[in-house]
Amino acid sequence: MTHPASQARAPFPVTAEGVAAVDHAITSRRSIRRFLPTPVPRSDIEDILRVASRAPSGTNTQPWQVHVLTGAAKQSLVDQVLAAAMQSDASTRYQEQYDYYPAQWVSPYIDRRRQVGWDLYGLLGIGKGDKLAMQMQQARNFMFFDAPVGLIFTIERVMGRGSLLDYGMFLQSIMVAARARGLDTCPQAAWNHFHAVVLNALQLDPERHMMVCGMALGHADPDAIENTLLTQREPLDSFVRFLD
Repeated sequence: MTHPASQARAPFPVTAEGVAAVDHAITSRRSIRRFLPTPVPRSDIEDILRVASRAPSGTNTQPWQVHVLTGAAKQSLVDQVLAAAMQSDASTRYQEQYDYYPAQWVSPYIDRRRQVGWDLYGLLGIGKGDKLAMQMQQARNFMFFDAPVGLIFTIERVMGRGSLLDYGMFLQSIMVAARARGLDTCPQAAWNHFHAVVLNALQLDPERHMMVCGMALGHADPDAIENTLLTQREPLDSFVRFLD
């Protein structure tokens, strides 16, 4: 008797339509910063996460843990984190638990970071010296940009650094699966500054669990100017080497 794990898969049918659909789901993904209040059915969320769970992970460890927040549960987390973010000493009191960005920025990375920041602020009419407006826009992260669904991703601290690589593939799979269903997302590292508040709100032991990031999920507001932002990508010859 053949074990199910050893059964050969059926050939994958390659069609122009299929290629176009997958490519469109990937290339139409962008970080949405204002959502409509339109609810997302739980069945759609479950389908997206079920599909994304096929993402690869080292020796099939599947290190991801997802916390789906809607309604009162989402609002409770939003209220707690916004309260923390608005404290006068928030920048020193709340620190990221891992270095998402480099300690010392160099070109071309700092240039790309600055460009997307000014592009967004330019669309919103926020001037370079308007620190209050920048702070208020940053705070919208902690409202999931009004999305009806907030996702918080955690991992057990026992896992190694390689599991974060696995996690990245899982997150991308979620965003692509969402686009295939006409939904949009915004992956959010900003929540990491308040990981202690988030873990406490989710009743998770910080000695055992670590927050990875957050994500907003829902329908993009088609009339929001910030949602017209399309970040640029470098040409292949700037980051690819073909060795024959």
